[in-house]
Amino acid sequence: MGSEHSGDIKDGRETLEPTWIVIGVPYGDRADPAELADLPIPSSQGGSVPLGELGRFEQQPQEAAIYHKDLRALEYVVGDAAGRLDSPIYPMAKISSTLDGYRTTNGAALSGTLSGTLTGPPAADGHPGFEWGGEWTVTYETFRDLGLAFAAALLMIYFLLVMELRDFRIPLIIMAPIPLTLLGIVPGHWLMGAEFTATSMIGFIALAGIIVRNSILLVDFALHELGRGVPLQEALLNACQARTRPILITALALIGGSAVILTDPIFQGMAVSLLFGVLVSTLLTLAVVPLGCLTVGRAMAACRRGTED
Repeated sequence: MGSEHSGDIKDGRETLEPTWIVIGVPYGDRADPAELADLPIPSSQGGSVPLGELGRFEQQPQEAAIYHKDLRALEYVVGDAAGRLDSPIYPMAKISSTLDGYRTTNGAALSGTLSGTLTGPPAADGHPGFEWGGEWTVTYETFRDLGLAFAAALLMIYFLLVMELRDFRIPLIIMAPIPLTLLGIVPGHWLMGAEFTATSMIGFIALAGIIVRNSILLVDFALHELGRGVPLQEALLNACQARTRPILITALALIGGSAVILTDPIFQGMAVSLLFGVLVSTLLTLAVVPLGCLTVGRAMAACRRGTED
């Protein structure tokens, strides 16, 4: 009756689930009572008897399965996204554009497209709509939680710098290289052919603390030079000259450690973010932070006096 798998189809396409080859009687023959009546059944005497001699066939309508979720009736439509752009947002956008303006049999418009809500069930029970689920739910919740964690980390870093430096502008300059890491992370993923995954986001968050540390080294040394009576421009040049070597050594150590997991299928995104992000942002930090300190020279002088006090 067709229950054994003899293998799967090899057609060269990228699919998440295999298409099995099942050897069995065609469905049309299985549903024919005359064919089923001739099916031999083993008997207790060691022989066989036709199935038709054991009873009769009666056709009965089969009730359709009724699915519910959150006390709402629904139908499941399942599909896999594969290929070069296998992120769930791309097929979601294609489905939404296809259903844009679509009217159901009762004349109502569908709810739940990308122009509406990306999460949660339809707003009303009396109107047809659909809810995105599956891999999209996992992706959305992961990046939402990581984004909130990243925002909280940035606020904590900023408040700690304000408490230490007693100024609101210099911490912004110290944290300015953090978004510059994207100048290395985004092209790095493109060059490596890697996808921006949750581990990539974790690497981006980890880089925030590393880049801030490099900026603090430059600003702290410049403040000490200002305390010795050195002019601001010369103090910044001395800071770059004295702190460039430890900053580069830290960056090279991180690059070497990231290269070890660069080929790992799970942590490749983190490795790409750390490697390319620290490579680009470190070089930009040596230029952006001194230039930013020059633009707030008065704040630097006031911060130096506050530190002395």
